[in-house]
Amino acid sequence: MAYGALSTAVLVTVAVLALTGRTVTSFMWGRSAGVLASAVVFYWLTVLAARGARWACLRVRILSVIMPLVIIAVDMAPGICPTWFAMVQATCALPLASRIPRRPARDQPPRRSLHRCGP
Repeated sequence: MAYGALSTAVLVTVAVLALTGRTVTSFMWGRSAGVLASAVVFYWLTVLAARGARWACLRVRILSVIMPLVIIAVDMAPGICPTWFAMVQATCALPLASRIPRRPARDQPPRRSLHRCGP
């Protein structure tokens, strides 16, 4: 939910800047809309994983590792976007990174949680 809320805030900020006559690039529009769309897909997959869909759980695990890296890597390209935009996009990646599944210690019994696939 935080990923979607932050993504929405970024898109709204870009829209407000455009409406007030500030410089907004097509990259900023596309990036903001793309990150918001990915938040919707990620939420959908999370709901399906919580309902027991193993394929969705696997995708959530993979995306929670890959997406933060991609978001930050693209924004680090010099001159592609303003510094404030890159920082806000990186902030959007934090909730995803917090969802990275961690393996339980071998001596602990398995827990049922969204961080793991299966029972």
